[in-house]
Amino acid sequence: MEHRPKKVQTSLVTMHDVAKLAGVSQSTVSRVLNIGQSQPLISEETSERVMNAVEQLGYFPNLTARSLRSQQSLMIAMMVGNISNPFYHGIVQTVEEISHYRGYDMLIANGYKNPEKELRFCRALMRRPVDGIIMSSDFITDENIDQLIKYTGAAVVSMNEYIKHPEVDILLSSDEGASYMAVKWLIENKHHRQVGFIGIVDTHPNGKLRRAGYRRALEDSDISARDDYEQIGADYTVEQGAQTMRALMSLPTPPTAVFVCSDIMAIGAINQTLDMGFRIPEDVAVVGFDDIPAAQFIRPSLTTLAQFPAEIGRQLANALFERIEGRYIGPKRTFKVPLRLVERQST
Repeated sequence: MEHRPKKVQTSLVTMHDVAKLAGVSQSTVSRVLNIGQSQPLISEETSERVMNAVEQLGYFPNLTARSLRSQQSLMIAMMVGNISNPFYHGIVQTVEEISHYRGYDMLIANGYKNPEKELRFCRALMRRPVDGIIMSSDFITDENIDQLIKYTGAAVVSMNEYIKHPEVDILLSSDEGASYMAVKWLIENKHHRQVGFIGIVDTHPNGKLRRAGYRRALEDSDISARDDYEQIGADYTVEQGAQTMRALMSLPTPPTAVFVCSDIMAIGAINQTLDMGFRIPEDVAVVGFDDIPAAQFIRPSLTTLAQFPAEIGRQLANALFERIEGRYIGPKRTFKVPLRLVERQST
C-alpha cells in the first residue's frame, strides 16, 4: 500500500512552513503561487519543489490577507432564481468562464424566489469580501442594494429591470414586449381568437410583465380578456404547468392556443394536454418562453420565445468587470438582449 504523507490542518500551515519544506525563501513560494502576475522567472525544478510541499502540507494561500493588501478579493458572487431551471445554465457557465479568464473565482447562490433567502445572500456577502455581484432577484430592493454596496464596495449588475439603483447596471429581457409579440403572432399569423395564458403570481416581476404583454396583445386585437383563460401558478415548474393547463382544457370552451410564460411550465402543459386526449397543435397550440434545450426535444417540439443565455451571461460579466477594473465608473447603464420567436411543432 502506497504511503502518503499525512496532511497538516490547513489552518495551521503557513507560507513559512512551505518554504522550509521546499528549501526556498517565502518570497519564492509567493511568486510560484501567484502565477500570472509579473515576476522574475522561476526554474521548473524550484516550482515543482514548492508545489510538492504545498500538496504535502495541504497549504492554501490566505486570500483574506491578500485581499487586505491588494484591496481585491479576486472573487465575484452570483445569485440566480433557481439553478435547477435550465434557463440559468448557459448564463452561469458563460459568467464563470469569463471570470476564470480574468483570474477570478465565483460563488453561486440560489435565491429560490424567496425573500429571506435573497436577503441571506446579501448578508453573507457583507461578511465575505467580493469584488462584484450579479443577481437575478425578485425581492431585493434598491435600499438592500444600497446597503450592500456601502458595506462591500462591490460593483453590482442586475438581471431585473425593476431595480432602479443609480449605480447598478441592468440587463433588460423585454418580457412585456416579447410576450406581446408572441400573442400577436398567434392571433395574426395563426388566426387564433381564443388565446389562453399560463403565468405565475405577480410577485415575480417578470411574471407580471409577461401577463401585461399578453393582455395588451388581446386589447390591440379587439379581443375581450377572459378571467378563466388566465391560469396562474405559484412558480416555474412542470407540475404547475400541468395543473394550470388542466384547468384551461377542462373549460366548456377551452382556448385554441395558450401562451405559457416559461418553457418549464409549457413542457408540463404539453404533457397534460396529451394525457387529456387533445392534439397539439390541431386542438390547441402552445407557445413557451426561454428556449431551454428541452424545448426542441419534447414531442411535439415547443414553439417558444428564444432568449440567448450565453449572450446574457457575456453582457452581465462584461458590464461587471468594466466596473471592477475601473474601465467604466459612470451612472447606471441598461443593456438589452433581443428575443426571437422560434416556430416548432406545437403551433
